[in-house]
Amino acid sequence: MSADHEERLARAALTRVLEPGDERAGRWLAELGPMEVARRLAEGGEPLPGASPRRWAGLRSRAERMRPERDLATARDTGTRFLCPGDGEWPAQLDDLGLARPLGLWVRGHPGLRIWALRSVAVVGARACTEYGAHTAARLAADLAERGWVVVSGGAYGIDGAAHRGALAASGATVAVLACGVDRPYPQGHRALIGRIAEQGLLVGELPPGEHPTASRFILRNRVIAALTRGTVVVEAAHRSGALATVRSAARLGRFTMGVPGPVSSAQSAGVHELLREGAVLVTDAAEIVELVGEIGQLAPRRQGPVLPRDLLSTATARVLAALPAGSAVGAREIAREAATTEDDAIGRLYELHSLGFVERHGDGWQLTRQAGNTPGRGQGRSPN
Repeated sequence: MSADHEERLARAALTRVLEPGDERAGRWLAELGPMEVARRLAEGGEPLPGASPRRWAGLRSRAERMRPERDLATARDTGTRFLCPGDGEWPAQLDDLGLARPLGLWVRGHPGLRIWALRSVAVVGARACTEYGAHTAARLAADLAERGWVVVSGGAYGIDGAAHRGALAASGATVAVLACGVDRPYPQGHRALIGRIAEQGLLVGELPPGEHPTASRFILRNRVIAALTRGTVVVEAAHRSGALATVRSAARLGRFTMGVPGPVSSAQSAGVHELLREGAVLVTDAAEIVELVGEIGQLAPRRQGPVLPRDLLSTATARVLAALPAGSAVGAREIAREAATTEDDAIGRLYELHSLGFVERHGDGWQLTRQAGNTPGRGQGRSPN
C-alpha cells in the first residue's frame, strides 16, 4: 500500500540525514519505522540502537537541516516527485537490496519508473573511455532502445554519457541514476544531456534537492542501477573502475552480468576481461543482450561467415579436393590415396569438381584451377612435398 503522508514526510526528511546504502540505518527503519527514527533525530531523545556518541552527535547535527515540506515543495517546482516503498510507482525489485534499500527515490520526469524498470538494462563503464568504447556503448544503447528496452546508466562522462546519448538518438527511453540531487546537473559538462534526459526520460536519485555528489555516493549509487535493471553490461573498465562495483552488485542480486570485450592490450578493458573470466557473459551486440535478459525464445541470430562454394560440397568430395596439391597436376591414383578412397570414387568426384570449376584435367593428371587455387579457404589442396 502507498505510504501515508506522515511516513512520506519522515522518509523525505531522513534523506537529508542518512547516507544512501547505510545498512545500520536500514535496520533502524525496519525495527522502529521511519517516523520514530525521524522523531528521535529531531528531538534528541534516546539514541538509536548501536549509534556511538560520536555518530549520534553527527546525525543530530545533520537532523537540524530536516525540512521535508520545503524539500517536497522544491521538488514539485522542478517536476520532481518523491517515491516511497509501497507506492504504486515503486520498483519492487529494489526491495532485493534488503537493509540497503533506498529510503525513497526522488524522480524527475514524466514516465512511470516501475513500468520502465521492468524492461531495462544497465550500460556502464569507464569515464576515461576510448573512442571504441564510446562508439560501442552508443551503438548498444541505440539498438536496445530500438528493441523497446530502457537504457539505465549513471549520467557520468565516458561510457555513461555515450549510452544515454545513444538511446536518446534512437528516440528511446533512458534513465540516469544520479549521486546527487536530481535538480543539480552533475557533471556540469553534462548539463544539456541531463536536461534532455529529464525531458525525454527519467532522472532518479536518493538525495534531496540541492545535494552534491561525493566519491562514496557514486559507489553506493551503483547498487541502485544494478537492482533496478534486468542485467548490467560493462563496456570498458579498468581494474579499479567503479563500473565493476555495479556489475558485482548485480551478480550478488542474481541479475544478469555481461561484458563487452576489448583489445587484450587495452588497460581500459582489463577489468571487463577479468569479469568475463569470473563468469560474466560475453556480449557483442544488442541481440545477444536481449537473448540473455529478454523472454524465452528471443534468440540472437547465429553468427557465421559467408557461405562459400566449398561449403556446399559433401564431406567426401571436399576431401578429394583437399588432396590436390597446389601448382601441379597429379594422377587419380595418388589423389585417391591422399583422400583415403578408391580410384574409381576419386575419379567420379574429380569430374564433379570439374563441373563446378574447382579442377581441370591435363592428360592423365588433375590440377586445381587458378580460381580455386587463389581463393582463400577453398580448394587450395595440399602443399607439394
